[in-house]
Amino acid sequence: MGHTLCGHCRRGGYYPSAGNPYDIEKVTEALDARKRAGKRFYHHCSGRRRFVQRGSRASKKERKQQKAAAGYPSVAYEIAEKIQERTDQEVRITVPGHAQRGGAPVLTTGFWPPGWELRRPKAVLDGQYGCMLGVRSGEIVRVPLEEVAGRLKGVDPKAEILEEARQTGISFGI
Repeated sequence: MGHTLCGHCRRGGYYPSAGNPYDIEKVTEALDARKRAGKRFYHHCSGRRRFVQRGSRASKKERKQQKAAAGYPSVAYEIAEKIQERTDQEVRITVPGHAQRGGAPVLTTGFWPPGWELRRPKAVLDGQYGCMLGVRSGEIVRVPLEEVAGRLKGVDPKAEILEEARQTGISFGI
Protein backbone atom coordinates (compact mmCIF):
# COMPACT_ATOMS: atom_id res chain seq x y z
CA MET A 1 0.00 0.00 0.00
CA GLY A 2 1.48 3.34 -1.02
CA HIS A 3 1.67 6.41 1.21
CA THR A 4 0.60 8.83 -1.52
CA LEU A 5 -2.54 6.93 -2.49
CA CYS A 6 -3.44 6.23 1.11
CA GLY A 7 -3.18 9.93 1.91
CA HIS A 8 -5.24 10.80 -1.16
CA CYS A 9 -8.06 8.44 -0.21
CA ARG A 10 -8.26 9.90 3.29
CA ARG A 11 -9.99 12.80 1.52
CA GLY A 12 -12.94 10.65 0.64
CA GLY A 13 -12.78 7.16 -0.64
CA TYR A 14 -11.68 3.61 -0.41
CA TYR A 15 -8.28 1.95 -0.31
CA PRO A 16 -7.90 -1.83 -0.44
CA SER A 17 -6.17 -3.03 2.68
CA ALA A 18 -2.55 -4.06 2.24
CA GLY A 19 -2.36 -7.55 0.83
CA ASN A 20 -6.02 -8.34 1.53
CA PRO A 21 -8.42 -9.16 -1.28
CA TYR A 22 -11.26 -6.71 -1.70
CA ASP A 23 -14.96 -7.52 -1.47
CA ILE A 24 -16.72 -5.74 -4.35
CA GLU A 25 -20.00 -5.66 -2.43
CA LYS A 26 -18.33 -3.71 0.39
CA VAL A 27 -16.73 -1.40 -2.15
CA THR A 28 -20.10 -0.59 -3.75
CA GLU A 29 -21.74 -0.25 -0.31
CA ALA A 30 -19.15 2.40 0.60
CA LEU A 31 -19.74 4.16 -2.71
CA ASP A 32 -23.53 4.11 -2.20
CA ALA A 33 -23.15 5.43 1.36
CA ARG A 34 -21.14 8.42 0.10
CA LYS A 35 -23.75 9.08 -2.59
CA ARG A 36 -26.58 8.96 -0.02
CA ALA A 37 -24.60 11.41 2.13
CA GLY A 38 -24.65 13.88 -0.77
CA LYS A 39 -21.05 13.35 -1.83
CA ARG A 40 -20.60 13.81 -5.56
CA PHE A 41 -17.25 12.08 -5.89
CA TYR A 42 -15.47 9.01 -4.68
CA HIS A 43 -11.79 8.17 -4.78
CA HIS A 44 -10.89 4.54 -5.22
CA CYS A 45 -7.16 4.00 -4.98
CA SER A 46 -5.65 0.72 -6.10
CA GLY A 47 -2.00 0.13 -5.38
CA ARG A 48 0.23 -1.54 -7.95
CA ARG A 49 0.55 -4.69 -5.85
CA ARG A 50 -3.18 -5.19 -5.40
CA PHE A 51 -3.70 -7.73 -8.18
CA VAL A 52 -4.39 -10.73 -5.96
CA GLN A 53 -7.15 -13.26 -6.10
CA ARG A 54 -9.52 -13.64 -3.17
CA GLY A 55 -7.82 -15.27 -0.20
CA SER A 56 -4.48 -15.40 -1.95
CA ARG A 57 -0.98 -14.63 -0.71
CA ALA A 58 0.49 -15.60 -4.07
CA SER A 59 4.15 -15.49 -5.03
CA LYS A 60 5.38 -12.94 -7.56
CA LYS A 61 5.26 -15.57 -10.33
CA GLU A 62 1.72 -16.62 -9.35
CA ARG A 63 0.53 -12.99 -9.24
CA LYS A 64 1.94 -12.43 -12.71
CA GLN A 65 0.04 -15.48 -14.00
CA GLN A 66 -3.16 -14.34 -12.24
CA LYS A 67 -2.84 -10.87 -13.74
CA ALA A 68 -2.34 -12.27 -17.24
CA ALA A 69 -5.33 -14.61 -16.84
CA ALA A 70 -7.57 -11.78 -15.57
CA GLY A 71 -7.19 -9.78 -18.77
CA TYR A 72 -6.85 -6.38 -17.06
CA PRO A 73 -3.74 -4.19 -17.09
CA SER A 74 -4.20 -3.59 -13.35
CA VAL A 75 -6.66 -4.25 -10.56
CA ALA A 76 -8.04 -0.72 -11.02
CA TYR A 77 -9.61 -1.73 -14.34
CA GLU A 78 -11.12 -4.85 -12.83
CA ILE A 79 -12.64 -2.93 -9.93
CA ALA A 80 -13.86 -0.13 -12.21
CA GLU A 81 -15.68 -2.61 -14.42
CA LYS A 82 -17.31 -4.29 -11.41
CA ILE A 83 -18.37 -0.94 -9.93
CA GLN A 84 -19.95 0.11 -13.23
CA GLU A 85 -21.77 -3.23 -13.47
CA ARG A 86 -23.28 -2.79 -9.98
CA THR A 87 -24.02 0.96 -9.93
CA ASP A 88 -25.05 3.79 -12.20
CA GLN A 89 -21.79 5.60 -11.46
CA GLU A 90 -19.27 6.75 -14.04
CA VAL A 91 -15.78 5.42 -13.29
CA ARG A 92 -12.57 7.07 -14.45
CA ILE A 93 -9.11 5.58 -14.04
CA THR A 94 -5.93 7.59 -13.62
CA VAL A 95 -2.42 6.48 -12.79
CA PRO A 96 -0.39 8.67 -10.42
CA GLY A 97 2.68 10.19 -12.00
CA HIS A 98 5.11 8.60 -9.57
CA ALA A 99 3.70 5.17 -10.47
CA GLN A 100 4.07 5.94 -14.17
CA ARG A 101 7.66 6.96 -13.55
CA GLY A 102 8.32 3.89 -11.45
CA GLY A 103 9.57 5.85 -8.49
CA ALA A 104 8.51 7.42 -5.26
CA PRO A 105 6.48 10.64 -5.20
CA VAL A 106 8.67 13.68 -4.78
CA LEU A 107 8.16 17.42 -4.33
CA THR A 108 9.63 18.17 -7.76
CA THR A 109 6.78 16.29 -9.46
CA GLY A 110 5.00 19.62 -9.90
CA PHE A 111 8.08 21.36 -11.25
CA TRP A 112 9.14 19.42 -14.33
CA PRO A 113 11.48 21.07 -16.83
CA PRO A 114 9.94 23.09 -19.69
CA GLY A 115 8.72 20.93 -22.54
CA TRP A 116 7.94 17.98 -20.29
CA GLU A 117 4.37 17.60 -21.52
CA LEU A 118 5.57 17.55 -25.14
CA ARG A 119 8.03 14.70 -24.60
CA ARG A 120 5.42 12.02 -23.86
CA PRO A 121 3.58 12.27 -27.19
CA LYS A 122 6.96 12.65 -28.93
CA ALA A 123 8.06 9.27 -27.54
CA VAL A 124 4.88 7.71 -28.95
CA LEU A 125 5.38 9.40 -32.32
CA ASP A 126 8.95 8.09 -32.33
CA GLY A 127 7.54 4.60 -31.77
CA GLN A 128 9.32 4.28 -28.45
CA TYR A 129 7.00 2.34 -26.17
CA GLY A 130 7.80 0.59 -22.91
CA CYS A 131 9.61 3.59 -21.52
CA MET A 132 8.92 6.38 -19.08
CA LEU A 133 10.22 9.90 -18.88
CA GLY A 134 12.57 10.92 -16.12
CA VAL A 135 14.89 13.76 -15.21
CA ARG A 136 18.62 13.20 -14.85
CA SER A 137 20.91 16.15 -14.21
CA GLY A 138 18.11 18.52 -15.24
CA GLU A 139 17.59 16.80 -18.60
CA ILE A 140 14.46 14.90 -19.66
CA VAL A 141 15.40 11.33 -20.56
CA ARG A 142 13.57 8.21 -21.68
CA VAL A 143 14.06 5.28 -19.32
CA PRO A 144 13.16 1.69 -20.28
CA LEU A 145 10.53 0.28 -17.92
CA GLU A 146 12.72 -2.80 -17.37
CA GLU A 147 15.11 -0.55 -15.43
CA VAL A 148 12.45 0.59 -12.97
CA ALA A 149 9.81 -2.17 -12.87
CA GLY A 150 9.47 -4.25 -9.74
CA ARG A 151 10.61 -1.59 -7.28
CA LEU A 152 7.76 -1.31 -4.81
CA LYS A 153 7.42 0.46 -1.48
CA GLY A 154 4.36 -0.11 0.60
CA VAL A 155 2.70 1.22 3.74
CA ASP A 156 3.06 -0.98 6.80
CA PRO A 157 -0.38 -2.54 7.46
CA LYS A 158 -0.02 -1.37 11.09
CA ALA A 159 0.82 2.22 10.13
CA GLU A 160 -0.88 5.05 11.98
CA ILE A 161 -2.15 6.55 8.71
CA LEU A 162 -4.28 3.45 8.15
CA GLU A 163 -5.77 3.64 11.64
CA GLU A 164 -6.58 7.31 11.02
CA ALA A 165 -8.25 6.34 7.76
CA ARG A 166 -10.39 3.74 9.55
CA GLN A 167 -11.39 6.27 12.21
CA THR A 168 -12.53 8.75 9.55
CA GLY A 169 -14.74 6.14 7.89
CA ILE A 170 -12.56 5.07 4.98
CA SER A 171 -13.64 1.65 3.72
CA PHE A 172 -10.97 -0.96 3.12
CA GLY A 173 -13.44 -3.29 1.42
CA ILE A 174 -12.86 -6.19 3.79
